[in-house]
Amino acid sequence: MALWSVAALLALLLLYVLILIPLTPGIKDLKQARAARASTLVAADGEVLASFDQGLQERVTLAQISPHVIAALVATEDHRFYQHHGIDIKRTLGAVVYSLKGSAQGGSTITQQLARNMFPEEIGRSRNLNRKLKELITALKIEATYSKTEILEAYLNTVPFLYNTFGIEMAARTYFDKSAFQLDILESATLVGMLKGTNYYNPVSNPERSIVRRNVVLGQMLKHDIISQARFEQLRKRPLRVHFARQAERAGSDTHFTAYVRKWLIDWADENDYNLQLDGLVVHTTLDFALQKAALHAVERQAGALQAVADVEWSAPGINLSSSAGDYAAVRGAVNPFQYFWQSHGALADAFVRESSAYRKAVDGGEPGLDALRRLKADRSFITQLRAAKSRLEAGFVALDPASGAIKAWVGSRDFQREQFDHVVKAERQPGSTFKPVVYGAALEQGLLPNHAYLDAVMNIKAADGSIWRPTDMSGTSGAQMTMRDGLVYSKNTITAQVMQDVGLPGIITLARALGINQSKLQSVPSLALGTSPVTLLEMVNAYATIAAQGEYRKPVFVTHISDRDGKTVAQFAAAAPQRAMTAASAGMLTDMLRGVINRGTGTAIRYRFGISADVAGKTGTTQNNADGWFILMHPNLVAGAWVGFNDNRVTMRSAYWGQGGHNALLLVGDFFRTALDSGKLDKMALFPGGVRPAPPREEALPPEVVEEPGEMRQEGVAPPEEPAMQSAEPEPAPDAPAQDR
Repeated sequence: MALWSVAALLALLLLYVLILIPLTPGIKDLKQARAARASTLVAADGEVLASFDQGLQERVTLAQISPHVIAALVATEDHRFYQHHGIDIKRTLGAVVYSLKGSAQGGSTITQQLARNMFPEEIGRSRNLNRKLKELITALKIEATYSKTEILEAYLNTVPFLYNTFGIEMAARTYFDKSAFQLDILESATLVGMLKGTNYYNPVSNPERSIVRRNVVLGQMLKHDIISQARFEQLRKRPLRVHFARQAERAGSDTHFTAYVRKWLIDWADENDYNLQLDGLVVHTTLDFALQKAALHAVERQAGALQAVADVEWSAPGINLSSSAGDYAAVRGAVNPFQYFWQSHGALADAFVRESSAYRKAVDGGEPGLDALRRLKADRSFITQLRAAKSRLEAGFVALDPASGAIKAWVGSRDFQREQFDHVVKAERQPGSTFKPVVYGAALEQGLLPNHAYLDAVMNIKAADGSIWRPTDMSGTSGAQMTMRDGLVYSKNTITAQVMQDVGLPGIITLARALGINQSKLQSVPSLALGTSPVTLLEMVNAYATIAAQGEYRKPVFVTHISDRDGKTVAQFAAAAPQRAMTAASAGMLTDMLRGVINRGTGTAIRYRFGISADVAGKTGTTQNNADGWFILMHPNLVAGAWVGFNDNRVTMRSAYWGQGGHNALLLVGDFFRTALDSGKLDKMALFPGGVRPAPPREEALPPEVVEEPGEMRQEGVAPPEEPAMQSAEPEPAPDAPAQDR
């Protein structure tokens, strides 16, 4: 009876296998390989933003791969590879026995693993009998179609190694900075060891596990007589020597936003066993395509115009044409851009040469420093490129929905192809007066009211180190009482410093963190109140979005969900619950104070230059020597901000007028908001709680322009915290993963 039961079971299994055969890839599919479908990033409206159709992969022949790799692979993954025809019966039965005993043992041959890599959707991802049988059938078909050499070659060229890296050649470059042919036995064993679990045995993040796994691979090579016992003992004691060099993503159609999402997505795909090149995932982002276009055009137009201003003003002494950028653009072709800057900054020009990689390489190679300096200064091509890079004005722009934290527009530089350094999230720059609302917000939280008055006079403030801090305004002081409201509207350093003294630095820093300035280090010094502690643009705009959301902080969101090629959602990302950063009452009063900046303070150009009559509030920012210009504008439906400056903060706008945030960064934000409002993307009638829509601006009724002096950082007795002159372009950690609904 038992024999009949076994026979019946085998017959049913055979019948099931026969049914599965036509459901697995056919010979034609194998010969053509599976038509890969690249994963794509799409905007909120479905517009394609970027794709993963290139990835990081370079195919090589088996002859171009180190023999150590092949030996380690076969010994560890499939030592009977050259004897079987796709299925190792003995190993498969052994795996079944171990499974019945409650243990796990891999039974897949190299050919079966290749089948999974080539046809993940057809075979399936679930770990069940159905997938295993499809895998076995496909492996038999592969063996009938390809030679053993072709199978090994295909396997080693497609196996994933994290960081969007596929194949042994790119793995060798990524982890050891060499070609696959140059891999030694230890490096080969390390990479082969990763195949059991790329994340778990990652030599970069888990070096101890990687060494243990590497030695297991070496043990298999010993077991199968590839190395001797003495050689094994020698090798297993050697340390792990990784030369990690993450390979640059091919830019293609990327923007700074898609590059930011791409870094997070690569890690997500690695952790969730997806191939971004083949699996056809659709990543749904929060970006609004129309608003992104408006932002790109605003940055291109206005930053380009500001470049003309800088080029002309620095071309010769005494040039200060007008308050219209168009006047500078008209004469730009007739001048030598930045000629006077280089003539008048000889020591700085020499410093730029000494800081260059070409100079460091020459000196490291034994050339005397003075000789290297002279040679490079005489190299016309080198000097031209260096000066062009240093004198190129840059900008960053980002817009958030205050109600959800969703990123709607993101421009990290004037041109991604030319400048991939992201001024939204990588660049930490002094925010200047855009930080002042945090100081006034902390005062409101402690019970002070907008009409609380201070004397507009220079005060001696004793710092923690005993030095005397005397913040001043270059426009002078009135000697009269001034309310906190007017202190913020007119960006008065004297008033802000006194508010800071009453509130205390701990309260200001605590509120800054709660609002969203939670990544950059905030220095606990008095000048923090005037914006001397460097932060990122994304942090500042997020903080203003919290104010606009009646004091509720929301972490920025950039991905909503991910679907597969058939439209099925495979991952859903829920926005984190909002956190109360400040009371709604305080946020409302602060918004009203910032509304005054636009109606009668340093941001009036929003009204008279761009004709924006919506209920908006915001703040300008300018730092020492005109190094940084900032402007952030809040609308009930959207908060957007821009930074303008040079990558090296020793290069600045020349004139005080064009160096102010109200005359440079404001142009980008105003241009963007005018387009967004006129196109209907934003509601012109929307109001903040308690807000009143202002009357359209009339030329004859315009208030006199308020000048935000570039000297607002000046102080006596203590220097402002230093900001690195050169921004680092080192790779930053991948973005935080959004919360995933599971």
